[in-house]
Amino acid sequence: MTPLLRRLIIAVLILAALVAAGWWLTRPKPIPVRLHEVATGRVEATLSNTRAGTVEACQRTKLSTIIGGRIEYLGVKEGDRVKKGQLLLKLWNDDQQAQQALAASQLEVSRRRVVEACTVAASAEREARRSADLQKRGFISESAEDATRTSAAAKSAACETARADVLQSQARLAAARVEPRRITLIAPFDGTIAKIVGEVGEYSTPSPPGVPTPPAIDLIDASCLYVKAPMDEVDAPKIHAGQTVKIRLDAYPRQDFAGKVRRVAPFVTAVEKQARTVDVEVDFASPENSAGLLVGYSADVEILLEERPAVLRIPTATLQEGRRVLVFAAGKLEARQIRTGLANWEFTEVLEGLTAGERIVLSLEKEGVKPGAHAVEEVAAGVK
Repeated sequence: MTPLLRRLIIAVLILAALVAAGWWLTRPKPIPVRLHEVATGRVEATLSNTRAGTVEACQRTKLSTIIGGRIEYLGVKEGDRVKKGQLLLKLWNDDQQAQQALAASQLEVSRRRVVEACTVAASAEREARRSADLQKRGFISESAEDATRTSAAAKSAACETARADVLQSQARLAAARVEPRRITLIAPFDGTIAKIVGEVGEYSTPSPPGVPTPPAIDLIDASCLYVKAPMDEVDAPKIHAGQTVKIRLDAYPRQDFAGKVRRVAPFVTAVEKQARTVDVEVDFASPENSAGLLVGYSADVEILLEERPAVLRIPTATLQEGRRVLVFAAGKLEARQIRTGLANWEFTEVLEGLTAGERIVLSLEKEGVKPGAHAVEEVAAGVK
C-alpha cells in the first residue's frame, strides 16, 4: 500500500469518526414520558351538575310574624336546639291583651243579660197563660188578653236576642284570642335556629309581597339532609328517580357519599346569562353517613347512567383530537386511531385499536411529544 493511499484511508476514517461524533452529539434526545399500560377495568357513563349544588335540609322554614311590631320576647339564640311547639319570639301586644279583656267582659255582660231577659220572658209567659185563662172565664176582655200575649212574645224575642248576643260575644272573644298568633312565632318542628334577624326592642317587619325582607327566624331540621343540584336541560331526559349517584363535597375532598335520585324538577330554570338547568334532588343512601354535615355545603353529584365492569379501558386524558392515542413502541411514539365506547371524565372504553398490555403516553402536555418522536419511559404509571 502506497503512503498516499494509506494517508487517504486514514483521512477518510478520521472524517467518518468526526461525522459520527457530530451526529452523536447533535442527535435528538429521547423525551421522558409517563406511560400507562392498557388493561381491563370498570367504565361508567355518568352525568354531572353544571354548577355547584347545595346540601339542603328536608325541613327548613323561614319564620316571620304576620304583622310587624316591636320585639318584646326572644327566647332563643342562633345555634339553639328547639322543640316543636316552643315559643321562639313575641312582639309587643298590650293592645291585643286589652282587646281580649274587653271581649271577655262583654261576654260576661251578655250572659248576664240573657239571665235578665229570659227571666222576664218566663214571667211574661206565665202572665200570658193566666190572662188566657181569665179571658175564657170572662173576667178580662179579649184585647187585654191579646196585649198580655203580645208582651210575652216580645220579651221571649228579647231573650233570644240576648242569647244571640252571647254567641256574638263568644265569637269576638275567640277572634281576640287568635290575634296574638299574628305576633308570635312557634317552632313547627324540632330543629336548630340557623339565623335570627332582630333583637329585643327592635322592630320586626314581615315580608310584603314582592319585597325580599329577611325572615325573623330561620329554622332547620338537620336530621334529614339531601343535595339539590342543577343539571343541564339537555341531560334531563336521561335522569329519573332511583338512579345511583356519587355525592362529592368540597369539605370532604377524599370521601364520596352514595346517593339516589329522589326527584327531578318538572320545569326548567332559566337564570340570566347562564345555561338553562333542571334541579335534581338527591338523597343520601345512608342517612347516618350524612350526620354532622352542615346545611349549605357546596356539593357535586355524578349520576350513573350505565356501567360495564370488565372492559378494555384507557384514561380519558390520553385521548387526543380525532380519537387518537400515542402508543410507545421500540423507543418511538406512534399515533393510533381507536374506536371508543362508554366514557366519563376518568376512563374511556376501547372497542378497537388497542390490545391489553400496550403502553400509551400520559404526559401529552410535554413539549415535543408527537408521533415519530423518540421517547424513554419516565415512570411506569399504572392507573387503578
